[in-house]
Amino acid sequence: MKDKFYNYIQKLQDTITSKLEEVDGKAMFKEDLWSRPEGGGGRTRVIESGNVFEKGGVNISAVHGELPKTMQQHFGVEEANFFACGLSLVLHPNNPFVPTVHANWRYFEMYNKDGEIVDSWFGGGQDLTPYYLFEEDATHFHQVCKTACDTHNADFYPKYKKRCDEYFYNTHRNEARGIGGLFFDYCKKTEEMSMQNWYNFVTEVGDSFLEAYVPIVERRKELPFTKAQRNWQEIRRGRYVEFNLVHDKGTLFGLKTNGRIESILMSLPPHVQWVYNHIPEKDSDEAKVLSVLQHPKEWV
Repeated sequence: MKDKFYNYIQKLQDTITSKLEEVDGKAMFKEDLWSRPEGGGGRTRVIESGNVFEKGGVNISAVHGELPKTMQQHFGVEEANFFACGLSLVLHPNNPFVPTVHANWRYFEMYNKDGEIVDSWFGGGQDLTPYYLFEEDATHFHQVCKTACDTHNADFYPKYKKRCDEYFYNTHRNEARGIGGLFFDYCKKTEEMSMQNWYNFVTEVGDSFLEAYVPIVERRKELPFTKAQRNWQEIRRGRYVEFNLVHDKGTLFGLKTNGRIESILMSLPPHVQWVYNHIPEKDSDEAKVLSVLQHPKEWV
């Protein structure tokens, strides 16, 4: 399964980066191959200073070795080895009317002293962070997510949408990072779902990403915007940074397993503002976004 899924994410990385270059029309992804001293490595692809994308990355990795002590404690095991692979992407557009997007699809195996698999699971999801709210965009993104889920189980979308709302939440700010999407983790073999079933589900979601995001980009990328709207985008990007550095499990896992810092922190935007006690005007477009972030909605 690990070879099968790693092969899948390599092809998906190619598909996604090719399409995003086409959408941008100027910038190209720069590729960086890296290795991890303890075992494994990855292929980082970053796009910067484009017509559409100010900064973004579409990265894959496959790492293995002895599970670090901190992770052993987390999983309640001793002297375990692990394998983890996944694709992680974040895109920060120039235009404040185009939302930031994040997605990740991953697979994890854990082994005993004899090298036998003692546990394995899939995880992942995709979520949208708009700076200005267009309800048709939110509905489109969530509808694509729901369609991908419904192919496998009608309970998946409401379940994983709720988990996304709960996970991508800045508890110290009492607000969501964005308008959500899907988040699932520890998807293990059960009587109802084999690992092949989970593979089919996760790859279906992965294959839906471009359909979920690109039409939104195409609708909004040429809209004119003001300096004030750009400032708002950068202030809200600060909340994105806060989540990634304080709460994000993927970031923390990478830091605890001696991951590659440049790849882990690729998700951070290049231009960000922290303005003291910034409160938007009542009933403004900016306030409308905050209202939704404080009270998650059902979009489909």
